[in-house]
Amino acid sequence: MEDLPKALVTEILKRITSTSDLNSLSLVSKQLYKIEGNQRCAIYVGSGLCTATKALTSLCARFPNLRKVEIDYSGFIPGHGKQLDNKGLFVFSSHCSSLTDLTLSFCSCIDDSGPRCLAYCKTLVSLRLNSAPKITSIGLFSVAVGCTSLSALHLIDCEKIDSVEWLEYLGRDGSLKELVVKNCKGINHRDFLKFGSGWMKLQKFEFERKRGIDDRLLGDMVYDSSYNAHSMDIYDFCCDSLKDLRLAHIKTWPEVGLRVVLGKCKALEKLCLEYVHALNDNDMIALSRSCNNLKSILLCLNLQCYSSDVSYCETRTSFTDNSLYAIALNCPMLQIVDLRFTRCSRDWPLEIGFTQKGFLTLIQSCPIHVLVLNNANFFDDEGMKAVSSSPHLETLELILCHAVTDAGMRFIAHTPCLSNLILRACHNITGVGIAELGRAHKLESLVIEDCGEISLQATQGVIKSVHYSSKFSDALKK
Repeated sequence: MEDLPKALVTEILKRITSTSDLNSLSLVSKQLYKIEGNQRCAIYVGSGLCTATKALTSLCARFPNLRKVEIDYSGFIPGHGKQLDNKGLFVFSSHCSSLTDLTLSFCSCIDDSGPRCLAYCKTLVSLRLNSAPKITSIGLFSVAVGCTSLSALHLIDCEKIDSVEWLEYLGRDGSLKELVVKNCKGINHRDFLKFGSGWMKLQKFEFERKRGIDDRLLGDMVYDSSYNAHSMDIYDFCCDSLKDLRLAHIKTWPEVGLRVVLGKCKALEKLCLEYVHALNDNDMIALSRSCNNLKSILLCLNLQCYSSDVSYCETRTSFTDNSLYAIALNCPMLQIVDLRFTRCSRDWPLEIGFTQKGFLTLIQSCPIHVLVLNNANFFDDEGMKAVSSSPHLETLELILCHAVTDAGMRFIAHTPCLSNLILRACHNITGVGIAELGRAHKLESLVIEDCGEISLQATQGVIKSVHYSSKFSDALKK
């Protein structure tokens, strides 16, 4: 190896992706040690990291061209030693001159002095703080002022960040392209209206409110189903660059807050709304009219109380067929539809605002490639028959769809492009329906979980790739 040209050795090392293999190879010779160290651009460290200043300085000298550093203390216990503190973070920020991406997870020994150190990182583009219990808004403001190249900021479970001077500053600067805030109890969705002109360049925005015990309850709040938050442009900002939007567990009543964003996203491609309170058809209609580039939509809907006059109140999910008709009419590029309904009883089908007629209008109007239905009580075998004619459908996932039976399987088996089928807790489908799939010889992948009437033997020989389990997967439980 010592006789090989340096350029060739460098190229060989670039093709090795395993960190353990790179570590082993670097011990073979001084040449490999130096070359591998110079080209290593990312490291992931945790409880095994020696936090002594001399050791950290040596680590940075070993890898002088680090661009991405992730420090993760998840699962840490006192017996694991010392965590990285402010002094250690200063070593990284002052010695890694090429650092562009930094993630700090469960770093309980870093307070506001730590983020101040990051002012040295003029090249820092992305910062992720995950469960940083001692960092407050003061430290975050230091980052906003000092890290002039910052374009991506993620804040997750940061309990002490409350005031939003940092957000106003970043809004005036206008450099952020990605902003994710999840489970930070001091930050409200209305605070983001202070982001001002910063919305113009933002391409990805995600906000998830920290939930409390009362979130599981229906509550006694009644929302106005005819209220239109988009009839007047009361907030002077635009989101022309926003492509990816996720809002979760926020309450948009009586203050309007972030719901106004839905009518301002001209470039939106991916939308995720999870249990957003008080939304109605006017919000979805405004969104569909403003963004005809929409490619993916995920709606997680639960029961809420709505009324258009004082004499009548109905308990249902947020949107009705009017929303589906608007999307079908205005979003011709829609490819992924994921509809999930929580605590909706199959004995009360009107609890879901959608009907099968409205749903099929959407499916037949857009080039749907991926369809996920969870607890969609309106969807039955006739729906399966209509979906089976979808020319672009490749993946279908049904969860708790009790009205779908073996007859539906007979229809879906002949869907032109269907290659992936996932069935979870669909208790009215039996081995007879699975046999229909085998006779069609079209599927490439079949997943069956917690479908009590389907045995493991019934899946044998249907297709080559079958995953079978008598229980829900962990991902579904979440």
